[in-house]
Parts: sequence; structure tokens; C-alpha cells
Amino acid sequence: MSLLTIIRTIAQPLFAILLLFPALGQHPVASIPSTGFAGLDEYRASRVSIYTDDFGQLGRYREANAALAPPAAGESRVVFLGDSITDYWKLPDYFPGKPYINRGIDGQTTPEMLVRFRRDVIELHPKVLVVLAGTNDIAGVTGRTSNEDIEANYASMAELARAHGIRVVFASILPVHNYTHDAEESFALRPRDRILALNEWLKGYCAKNRFVYLDYFNALVDERGMLKRAVADDGLHPNDAGYKIMAPLAEKAIQKVLAENRAL
Repeated sequence: MSLLTIIRTIAQPLFAILLLFPALGQHPVASIPSTGFAGLDEYRASRVSIYTDDFGQLGRYREANAALAPPAAGESRVVFLGDSITDYWKLPDYFPGKPYINRGIDGQTTPEMLVRFRRDVIELHPKVLVVLAGTNDIAGVTGRTSNEDIEANYASMAELARAHGIRVVFASILPVHNYTHDAEESFALRPRDRILALNEWLKGYCAKNRFVYLDYFNALVDERGMLKRAVADDGLHPNDAGYKIMAPLAEKAIQKVLAENRAL
């Protein structure tokens, strides 16, 4: 057998194997299941890297947490944990001079908040935690979620906080409206009966477990059972008028918790 024949005999199967390598590295990419709502589908697709690389978005506040000094003696530090409604709330403008820390993240659901609960709540050593969450769970931002699953996540947050001596305020889920075209999808994704059911559960859970229930819903709802048109331009997120209603309610709830804590 000639040398050329030997080379060809070896090279042909080797070449075939080399051709397989690109194919071996190519796996079909599963598409995100459609929710039936174009806007939500587009939003979920835009967050694939978050869901796969940093589900709880621990990186969002990592530097801010590292730079935050421990609470000073006598300081009543409060952490506000939530989604975009909290994230967009410029706390220093509504609570000037207060040691209130915003740890809201746009688009988050309760399981994502649980992932970062230790970093963004426990390790900051607040006296009080104000939780405003659940509206994105109802909307299915991170997948379809039952009310029971959301309730379990609320309870997990409460139990973690209590284990670390943190008093909890649970805020009601806000109503939504569809008074504008931009609000129609957000409204459709958040059925009123689910909001009411979760708020009723939260209220009862707080009463049973000695947490404070912060009722934003009834302060912001109109005669049609929807979010007042004047307090939210997009039907979901409060504007300045909305936050001006929410701020004194939050402050009253925080002061109630602090007074109860001093009485213990």
C-alpha cells in the first residue's frame, strides 16, 4: 500500500469526525413559551440573560450594599423591597432625612426577591422591612404562578425576617386600570379577583402573625374598582400623585411597627 493511500485511509474518517464537531456544539435553543400577550412576550425575551445568568439580580445592589455602613446607634433603618413600583420610588424625595433604603428591582417577582433576600435585606440589618410584591407574579412575568405559590413566598420572607429580628410590613398589591391604550395589556394580565384574593390573604396573614398590613389598595382604587386614573399614567406604576398618597401610609405603618417594637 502506497504512502498516499495510507494517508487517504486515515484522513477520510478523521475529516468526517472534524465535521461533526460544530454540530455537536449546536443544540436547539428552546424558545420562551408565548403568554398570548405580545408586550409580555417581548419583555420576557429581553430578560433571558437575567433569568439564566443572575435570576435574582444579585448584581444590581452588590456595590451599594458593600458601600453601605452598618446602622448607626439608634438608627431605625428601613428596607423597601419590591419590584418596579418600589424601584421607581425616589424615597429621599418622599421621606427626607429618613434612613430608608430602596431595594426594588424592575420586573421582579417574589421568587426572585427570595433569591436576594439575604443580600438585600438581612445583611443590611434593618429594623423594619416593607414588602410590596406580587403584581408581576400575577402577570406571569417569570411564568405562571398560583396564588398559593405567591402566598408561600410571602410567608418565607416573613419567616426569614422574623428569624433575624426584622419587623415586617406587608403592603397590599395595588389596583390597576385600563383608562389608556398603553395600560390595556398590564390590566388584562392582572385580574382584579386575584389581586383582591391575595390582598385578603395578606391582611389575614398579618393579623394572625402580628405583622402590619399596609393598605395601599383602598387608598388608590376608584369607584369602578380600578387604579385612579390621576395617580398612574400607564395603569400600573404610580406617578408623583400616587406616591404622595402612598408615602404617608407607609410612614404610618413604619412608625406603628417601631412603636410596637419599643413596647416589647
